[in-house]
Amino acid sequence: MNPQYALEERDVSADVVALETRDLSVFYKGKKLAVADVSMSFPRNAITALIGPSGAGKSTLLRALNRIHELAVDASVEGAVFFGGHNIYERGVDAVAVRQRIGMVFQQAAPFPTMSIIDNVTAGLRLRGILNGRKPLDIAEKALRQAVLWNEVKDILNRPGISLSGGQQQRLCIARALAVEPAILLLDEATSALDPISTLQIEELMQELVKDYTLIAVTHNMQQAARVSDFTAFLMGDDHGVGRLIEVDRTNTIFTKPHDKRTEDYITGRFG
Repeated sequence: MNPQYALEERDVSADVVALETRDLSVFYKGKKLAVADVSMSFPRNAITALIGPSGAGKSTLLRALNRIHELAVDASVEGAVFFGGHNIYERGVDAVAVRQRIGMVFQQAAPFPTMSIIDNVTAGLRLRGILNGRKPLDIAEKALRQAVLWNEVKDILNRPGISLSGGQQQRLCIARALAVEPAILLLDEATSALDPISTLQIEELMQELVKDYTLIAVTHNMQQAARVSDFTAFLMGDDHGVGRLIEVDRTNTIFTKPHDKRTEDYITGRFG
C-alpha cells in the first residue's frame, strides 16, 4: 500500500502521554458491551485519529474518554482512563471538571440557539461561575482567535450563533470548548457534515491547535486521517458486534505497512 495522500510524519514524540486507557470496556443499557478491553495511550501535542467501520465503537470510546457517555441511560465502564496521573473514573472525581479539561466537539455543530456569538463562547464559564473577574469579551476574543473565527465575527458578536454558516458554527463550537481552557480536545466526526472548503478550514485549524493541545478525532475519512493525524488507531467490531482495538501506530505506519491484515483490508477498501 502506498496512499498518495499520506503526509510526512511530524516530529512528534510518543513518549509523553496526555491520556491513557487501561483495559477500558464500555457498557450501555445495563450490561450490553459496546467496546472491550481498550488499552492505548494518546501522546501529548499530537493528533490521534480513531478509524474503523460503522459500529466499531469509535464514538463510544471517544465519549468514554471524558465521561460524557455517562449522560446516556445505564451507561457504565470497567477499566481506567488516566489523565494527569489520576483515573478519571475513581470515586469522587467530578465528571463536570473532567469534561472541562477534556473538551468535546460533536459531529453536528450545535451553537446554543438563543445565545449570541459571544455568549456561546463564554457559556461554559458562565454556567460554572468561573469567569474569575475576566471580561467576557477578552475571553471570547482569545478563543475565537484560536478557532480562526475572530476576524469573521468581531463586528457581529451580538448576533445569534446560529446565524453563522455551518463551518463557522463548528468553529464557534470549537471556540466554546477552548474557552474553558482544556488540555485535550475530542472531535467526533467534526467535519462530516461540512462542505470541502469548511472541512479544509477545520483541518488547518487542527494543525494549529495541536501546538497547544492534544487532539483525538474520530473520522470515517481515510484521507483526512492520513492528512492531519500523527497517530492512528484502528477499531472494528468482533463477531458479537463489540468494538475492539486492532492496532495503533504512527499514521504513516498504519497507512503503509500495518501489522494486522484486517487494518490493511479496511484501509484499502476491501471491507467497511
